[in-house]
Amino acid sequence: MTLDMTKLEPLLGMMVNELGAAANAALVLTGEKLGFYKALAGGEPVTPAELAEKTGTHERYVREWLSAQAASGFVTYDARSGRFTLSPEQAAVLADDDSPVYMGGGFTSLAAVFADEPKLTAAFRTGKGVGWGEHCNCLFCGTERFFRPGYKAHLLSEWLPALDGVVGKLERGARVADVGCGHGASTVIMAEAFPNSEFVGIDFHEPSVLCARDNAKNLGNVRFEVARAQDYAGSGYDLVTIFDALHDMGDPAGAAAHVRRTLRPDGTLMLVEPRAGDTLADNLNPIGRVYYAFSASICVPASLGQEVGTALGAQAGEKRLAEVVCRGGGFSRIRRAAETPFNMILEARP
Repeated sequence: MTLDMTKLEPLLGMMVNELGAAANAALVLTGEKLGFYKALAGGEPVTPAELAEKTGTHERYVREWLSAQAASGFVTYDARSGRFTLSPEQAAVLADDDSPVYMGGGFTSLAAVFADEPKLTAAFRTGKGVGWGEHCNCLFCGTERFFRPGYKAHLLSEWLPALDGVVGKLERGARVADVGCGHGASTVIMAEAFPNSEFVGIDFHEPSVLCARDNAKNLGNVRFEVARAQDYAGSGYDLVTIFDALHDMGDPAGAAAHVRRTLRPDGTLMLVEPRAGDTLADNLNPIGRVYYAFSASICVPASLGQEVGTALGAQAGEKRLAEVVCRGGGFSRIRRAAETPFNMILEARP
């Protein structure tokens, strides 16, 4: 077999870059846990010895960590002074948990992907699922840390205002169910902003619900319950929200149908889903690449581990989601109300 070097060389270059990215992902976690990024974020250039002293760590390890980070472009190195720093942009991505472009949570989730690889490999052979609760705990923390900055940046200022009449209801006092709430980041953001409204966060994963309760212990207008999306308690809701969770459900049509039954006649379902086109070709881009990878490792296995096992995947696309919500769930209309580079926000009405 003769190899075409004009094709082989770019492929090898890409694979070297990928290997470097994967190897450095673990070092990002180390840097977060040891406070390296936050120590660098002040803007003052430091030597490895100075960073080690600031963080109570060993200089030789720190020197190699900084070298790897500089080679990755995650920190900035000045060859003349031998010092390292974070640019404002690097700090926003790696050091500021509240930044709308903070990416640290994604690396935390990656730890679970690698830790659970043997389970995933076995599932590929058997076709069985890997349940959400079967994953390493860092998945649950990482999921919240990955999505919370985007929710804080967009939920109150863009997504809720894009829904017909919803903000007015929330200001006057509405009943809201946040289904698949996880650690409750989205629920708490809404409850803090609309004190006249009553919020209930719902999730089938009890450890996440316990964490959500702790996160909201100072709020009097929110509670959290362990329940499934297909049969949670209550009715007469003005708004039901599902943030980045419908595609993980085994029976998303059943969940949508139950939401429809629990909504008031003039109520609204807000779906926040990963942004995706309707075909594979539409999603062959850097964002689609990330979502397909997490979908293959986490989302599809989670769905296949539940009843029905629809396995929508994280890149289902608006057309497929609309079929599930309208044809399967009984909603009469759905529209894309807003979007970001990472999410699309769909409004469904009875």
